[in-house]
Amino acid sequence: MTYDYIIAGGGAAGCVLAARLSDSGATVLLLEAGYPDNHPFIHVPAGFTKLSGPRVNWGFRTVPQKHLNNRDMWYPQGKTLGGGSSINAMIYTRGHRTDYDRWAAGGAHGWSYDDVLPYFRKAESNARFSNEYHGVDGPLAVSDAISPLKISAAFIKAAQEAGIPYNPDFNGAEQEGVGYHQTTTRDGRRGSSAVSYLRPARKNKGLTVITRAQVGRLILENGRAVGVEYRVDGSTSIERAHAGREIVVTSGAIGSPKLLMLSGIGPAEHLGKHGIPVVADIKGVGENLQDHLDCYTVYDCSGPHSYYGVDQHIRQAWWVLQYLLFRNGPVTTNIVEAGAFVKADPTSEIPDTQLHFLPAYVVDHGLMRIPGYGVCLYTNLLRPKSRGTVRLASADPTTAPLIDPNYLSHPDDMRMAVAGLKLAREVMAAPSMRPYLKTERMPGPQMKTDQELEAYVRQWAKTDYHPVGSCKMGTDDLAVVDPELRVRGIEGLRVCDSSVMPLEISANTNAPTIMIAEKASDLILAAAGHSVKGTAR
Repeated sequence: MTYDYIIAGGGAAGCVLAARLSDSGATVLLLEAGYPDNHPFIHVPAGFTKLSGPRVNWGFRTVPQKHLNNRDMWYPQGKTLGGGSSINAMIYTRGHRTDYDRWAAGGAHGWSYDDVLPYFRKAESNARFSNEYHGVDGPLAVSDAISPLKISAAFIKAAQEAGIPYNPDFNGAEQEGVGYHQTTTRDGRRGSSAVSYLRPARKNKGLTVITRAQVGRLILENGRAVGVEYRVDGSTSIERAHAGREIVVTSGAIGSPKLLMLSGIGPAEHLGKHGIPVVADIKGVGENLQDHLDCYTVYDCSGPHSYYGVDQHIRQAWWVLQYLLFRNGPVTTNIVEAGAFVKADPTSEIPDTQLHFLPAYVVDHGLMRIPGYGVCLYTNLLRPKSRGTVRLASADPTTAPLIDPNYLSHPDDMRMAVAGLKLAREVMAAPSMRPYLKTERMPGPQMKTDQELEAYVRQWAKTDYHPVGSCKMGTDDLAVVDPELRVRGIEGLRVCDSSVMPLEISANTNAPTIMIAEKASDLILAAAGHSVKGTAR
């Protein structure tokens, strides 16, 4: 089969591209390694806490992290239509305007804040805002929490008592402040890219979607990407599809560099170790990996003020009935109802740390079960200086890659992690929180010195699920794609997902990834002269 475009990866970006390109009349093949997004917990907001199994999650682990007590850390990534947008906490944040200006200044020309803001607005259908920062006509549903808990409001007041200004819109004129999160939901349902973009596009005759189809290799001929090889449902037989115009790799910050390297695009020395013929020696493939590292304080509540998960089956049954009858209540929550962007370092000119308030015990990805009522305040350094890698473990496409975020390899990142914990404690000690809290469970009041807090970070910090940068965009020697997302030295091939971000975003990465795909679709269609017609043949 030959299509105008083949998209390798049906995640957040892949679904956007499949919709936008097929809307133009082009024939498009979208290949996704995971199942369709028909797991019932995907579409119910609170259900994301149950989406950790292999049906929807790659379930990767990192290599041992030498600055985190040599822990090999759980590293979940979406494996279903919609990718991360189908299993994440649905928080809608875009980052600080300087993030994108730094991209442009570093060589990603055309990606400044003023350049990308129209694409954020194009994507968005906001239930509350309609102004220069927000759109109302886009596919992506963005709305407010339906039934936040009282303790989330208390956190917002406590943060103000600690000197953090109130902010009704983290994605507006200013990022700094505390407030409620908006989420990619509407009417109590998740608005993933699979729901918001791909589902309406299914009517397009030129769109073909194949799930359970893992792409193992790009077919490259005479310096051009002409097709892909893939296997369906774990079959040993290899299927092939060809692209008349372009192939777009949208497999994420872990999957995209892996696929490029399996295809002979990457550092020559590394490819040679696995017996992979080198088609393009691009040393930046798999380099520059960046991720947000989460640390957290945990508190026991003085009463039934929070969500809880081990001793309330009758009450949970009522929550489900409430949701089915009225579309409100705890089932509509994303748990992370409130948050803040703050300056943990008082010398910072812009926010350097993000706070996520969770009115529940969510320790070690929620894998540690604690009875009773409790809350967590997560902190993460927004612009980490540590850099890691993605490398092949073997030339077998079914083998997981070697993921090394190299957390805390830069000493400033540990300093800021400790500063974030101290600020979190200050907020949680403010007057508005006192009626709700009983004791600090973690790190615990006995942990006071910087050295003790550093030890706590090394033992308990985890990923915030925001890997980026492993196929960076730019013009320098480590750049994998140019500012139009074209892979250097290979015709007909682009990468379009969080892997192209040159620098980590000061926020959750789902909305920026969707923005990248919106802009990429315009770049691709412009290259085709804005008029693409064809049929699969």
